[in-house]
Amino acid sequence: MTSATDVGEYDPATFEGLRFHTAVSAFRDGTDSPRDYLERCLATIAEREPVVRAWVVLNEQAAREQADASTRRWRDGRPLSPIDGMPIGIKDLLETRDMPTQMGCAAFDGNFPKRDNAAVWALRQAGAVVLGKTVTTELGGPEPSPTTNPFNPRHTPGGSSSGSGAAVGARMVPAAIATQTGGSLMRPASFNGNWGLKPSQGAINRGERQTASMTSHGVLAACPEDMWLVAIAIASRAGGDPGWPALAGPAMPPAPRQPGTLAVLETDGWARLDDAGREAFENVLAQLEASGVLLVRRREDAVVERVERALRGASELGSAILAWEHYWAFRDVVANNPGGVSARGKRFFLEAAEKLGAAGYEEALRDRAAVKSAYALLGPRVDAVIAPTSSGSAPEWLGDVPGGEPARWPTGDPAFNFPSSLLGAPAVNVPLMAVRGLPFGFQVMGQPGEDAKMVAIARWMGQALAPVGA
Repeated sequence: MTSATDVGEYDPATFEGLRFHTAVSAFRDGTDSPRDYLERCLATIAEREPVVRAWVVLNEQAAREQADASTRRWRDGRPLSPIDGMPIGIKDLLETRDMPTQMGCAAFDGNFPKRDNAAVWALRQAGAVVLGKTVTTELGGPEPSPTTNPFNPRHTPGGSSSGSGAAVGARMVPAAIATQTGGSLMRPASFNGNWGLKPSQGAINRGERQTASMTSHGVLAACPEDMWLVAIAIASRAGGDPGWPALAGPAMPPAPRQPGTLAVLETDGWARLDDAGREAFENVLAQLEASGVLLVRRREDAVVERVERALRGASELGSAILAWEHYWAFRDVVANNPGGVSARGKRFFLEAAEKLGAAGYEEALRDRAAVKSAYALLGPRVDAVIAPTSSGSAPEWLGDVPGGEPARWPTGDPAFNFPSSLLGAPAVNVPLMAVRGLPFGFQVMGQPGEDAKMVAIARWMGQALAPVGA
């Protein structure tokens, strides 16, 4: 097993992240406690944080108080939930009553609204230990954060949930809250060796963060069991977004389920998938076929081909929609503090929206509806969709070239991530591959509302398939 202090090549066959659900039996019998578990997390953070830089702020005193209260509940046989006592990181886009919410943006330095996001409130109700705020890229956009990849600091951890992904990958915490607009959850999951659940649109209450029609709250974790337990704990208490049904499923992790038929989606990302990544993914597909799973691809299935055609330009379409919807949230921020938002952020949030305009936005919505209609045709035909989660392992990121144009996607290409966001579909990252000594994931994606089914299929894959190293 890879230790908490190892930095170097990632091997999915030997690496084991920090788990929580396996510790609770020791909480019950008194041989371990949530306070001791927290102290081990804090020791790992102290050792690895100077390089990984996953945290904006740690609330250690409050976390210890929460862990002590949880210890008493487990001792008395009255835990509030299966995640009572779990140390968890909160992406610094979500408000917290006891810590600032600065959103990785200089314009929000010192911002301290002193209220809890709906998901944070639900986690406290479930007894989770809210340990601190994890780093986000600026305003959840493309401007990279200072966080480094826990397996090689020269490489990006992805974005925008940079700190959440890196904190889980570095074994600092068993789980962290992430968000996604384009690829902000799934790409960090792929790059940091996390299990990641990007839920159906609206399935987890976003609280104050209702600006965009494609943003979702989700969970990054070291194992699928903890991932599901955190997600369902939030949804069962805070519900879904206004007008949307909450995440549905069992209180405990869905049992592993072997799929019968999977559609293999290539999307625009296939042309940019590097050779090593393609070889690793094809190895996974070969294992699935050897297990009796039927795979259908665009070359032999007209409906899959129709979906592939509908998804052409998904990154551009999704980016345009998000830019227009974020325009109203951030135009005044830039007007009031021009130097507080990066040039890349201004281009992403403002210039793209101004170029699109109101008429362009309505056309983009019609295009998105057409994509959803095409994708819905797959529902009765396959159990799930499978695709790489990223176009390879985490790319090296040492900064923009001086004097050149800012890189468009410095935290990684989102081509494999935008489809689930556009479609409002649930997706789960399965961390079973490595490329050049770094994590590389594949995803299973279903129809909206099939979150529990996707977790069940992903769990089966995690148990039935051999890890692939390259």
